[in-house]
Amino acid sequence: MNQVDEAIARYHKILETEPFRNLDWVEQFHATLRSRKLEVSGRPVSPFLRPNLVTRKQFDALVVGGQLLASAVDKIRQLAMADPMLMARMDLLPAERMLAAVDPGYKHFAVTGLLDTAIDNGHMRFSDYSATTPVGVHYSEVLGDVFFETGPAKEFRKKHKLTKLGGIKFLQAALLKAYKEFGGKKSPQVAILEMKHPFETLESHEYHLLGEGFIEHGVPTVVASPEQLEYKNGILRKGDFVIDIVYRRMKTREFVVQFDPNNHPLVRAYREGAVCLVNSFRSEMAQKKAIFDLLTDQTLLAHFPVAERKAIRALVPTTRVVNERRVAWDGVKEVDLPQFILDKRERLVLRPNDDTDERQSYVGADMTAVAWERALRMALRTPYVVQENVKVPTSMFPVYSSGSMSLKEMRVDVQPHVYMGKVQSASSWLTPAAGTFSTVTGLTPTYVLEPK
Repeated sequence: MNQVDEAIARYHKILETEPFRNLDWVEQFHATLRSRKLEVSGRPVSPFLRPNLVTRKQFDALVVGGQLLASAVDKIRQLAMADPMLMARMDLLPAERMLAAVDPGYKHFAVTGLLDTAIDNGHMRFSDYSATTPVGVHYSEVLGDVFFETGPAKEFRKKHKLTKLGGIKFLQAALLKAYKEFGGKKSPQVAILEMKHPFETLESHEYHLLGEGFIEHGVPTVVASPEQLEYKNGILRKGDFVIDIVYRRMKTREFVVQFDPNNHPLVRAYREGAVCLVNSFRSEMAQKKAIFDLLTDQTLLAHFPVAERKAIRALVPTTRVVNERRVAWDGVKEVDLPQFILDKRERLVLRPNDDTDERQSYVGADMTAVAWERALRMALRTPYVVQENVKVPTSMFPVYSSGSMSLKEMRVDVQPHVYMGKVQSASSWLTPAAGTFSTVTGLTPTYVLEPK
């Protein structure tokens, strides 16, 4: 067994010993989560009873690889903005292209971002780059703080050194740095901008808790929705609250579909340089799965630094926008893309260019040839990419449900958080290994396992 597997085995043995076998500690743990408002719709933010562990070597590799990828994505974004043909491959709406053209006033295309990463022993692959504010940054940090002091974690730490991965201070520092680059000269006030969907049923306190944390550190903050904003005389407001920084927790496509992208108060303030928007609207380009098509297009990488080219080859799965064409694929000179997709079903996945509730991903290995062909026909009509399938590793996690504990096999996505181009923290997201719908999903504390 490797270092992590040995540590996990010891942790599971601790759960089977007294005084932890009777699960009284779990009730105390959940009571603490409730007192810290770490709940979603009345349930704890995490049903899991052990943390995810990464070694220092693995975390250092995440830092190096993630920063190289973030740099490469920014270069690709610059190339696309200067070349209409490349921009067309991104499949942005006209309103998205219009907003992307507006200079945000700071140099980084994404002040904050998140990577989906599969770590399997010494191997690591990135499957997605999300240029949105990291989901769960507050929940993940506070959950890690609370879990660190549970009985099993204390017992475990007698023989193993664990390092917590924060995030809130890095997020706040990134916001303030972007504001300074933007030209802000006063102590700023922040609006956390969220968009609630009409049929959204899960009630999360995270944005309000994050706002409270900013306030505790001397940054006045409110949570707002787009319809609550007003712009007059060069000032963006929510009621009487003057807004200097908008921390955006919504996708541009959702925004432009529901609101007038030319006359909305946020857009007018952004266009006139009256507010610092984090992330900027141009960061939406990295939200498109097609960014990986450009990233793995060798003709575009010829002038990239050698380190970035090597990182892309090692860490990024080959990706192509789905259409009727011949393309280069992973060292193969040229293939007929639709036929290649049909022939290589078991090693490929079809993913929507935009993450939406209406469109799903299709994993070829989990489908029959007939169902895969049907999915391909749909992908040829709708913006989709085909990607080399990145196998997400699984691990057994103790899960608490209805007063009892059981071990379940979970897929483990480690998600490094990128701030101003630097990886400075990470969270872990677990989903059932079987791939079926389940409420047993969510965050678990993430620690670096250090030598002691």
